[in-house]
Amino acid sequence: MQVYLAAPFFSDEQIERVSNIEKALESNPTVDHFYSPRLHQQTDAPQFSEEWAREVFKRDVSQVRKADVIVTVADYRDNDADSGTAFEQGMAYVLETPIVMFEETDYQTNLMLTESLTTFISNPAELAQLDFHALPDQPFSGKRL
Repeated sequence: MQVYLAAPFFSDEQIERVSNIEKALESNPTVDHFYSPRLHQQTDAPQFSEEWAREVFKRDVSQVRKADVIVTVADYRDNDADSGTAFEQGMAYVLETPIVMFEETDYQTNLMLTESLTTFISNPAELAQLDFHALPDQPFSGKRL
């Protein structure tokens, strides 16, 4: 099972959250491999240059296309979902890739994210136990926007 992890990693809190999810995916016996963009930012081009952005974008899009499942982290900055994560989740939905959405914050989540998911999880320990081959139909259970 190939998993793509879509998540923001702009603050220490977000990096810690994504790191915990990466560890959960590493320990999950139903996950053969996962791709986390946070771990794949390096290119030969200078960071944040046009060439760097193009290469990172193409690599991430390619990995979303290859994924059997996408895990998205609904996280917020200035009361808005991360646009990159939302893009990746939307792409997965269009590709009919199952979506596991993780949220442990108490923000209102946009209905476009909540209604496109397959399985909702709010505890990272659940990701370590989740059977990615038989995802439960588990609807969102937080505040919608």
